[in-house]
Amino acid sequence: MTYTEAYKEHIVYTFHSFCKVVIRHAAITAWRDQHRRRQKEISLEYLTEEKFYPLGTTDEYFEAPYEEHPITICGQTVVLTNGELAAALLSLPEKKREIIFLYFFGHYTQWEIGEMYGRCRSTTGYQIRRTLKLLHKEMEVFSHGES
Repeated sequence: MTYTEAYKEHIVYTFHSFCKVVIRHAAITAWRDQHRRRQKEISLEYLTEEKFYPLGTTDEYFEAPYEEHPITICGQTVVLTNGELAAALLSLPEKKREIIFLYFFGHYTQWEIGEMYGRCRSTTGYQIRRTLKLLHKEMEVFSHGES
């Protein structure tokens, strides 16, 4: 089917007018969305001058100086900055403190710790998990006791 030159020109003009309408409505939608957003936004100047909201805050955690809590485990001194953790560790038996020290600070595996204490790997893993649970409970007791 052959199209005449006038029909082809009509199709081009129709397509151009369709594109113009689409672009115009997209611009109207964008303007409308921007207008709605402006109505809902609050300026920073209004917040700082009228409502007196501070621009920044400082956490109390960083304001207080660190308190150091030295603990000696396995002949080495570990300095902790968390008093609750230090108290919870000191409340555990010496053997359990040594296991925690070797696992977290000495980077020993459960198998190596089990070899050192004459136990199999699965028992040592159980011992470490159990000790961590006890430590977690002790920390909860200390944190609730101070509040």
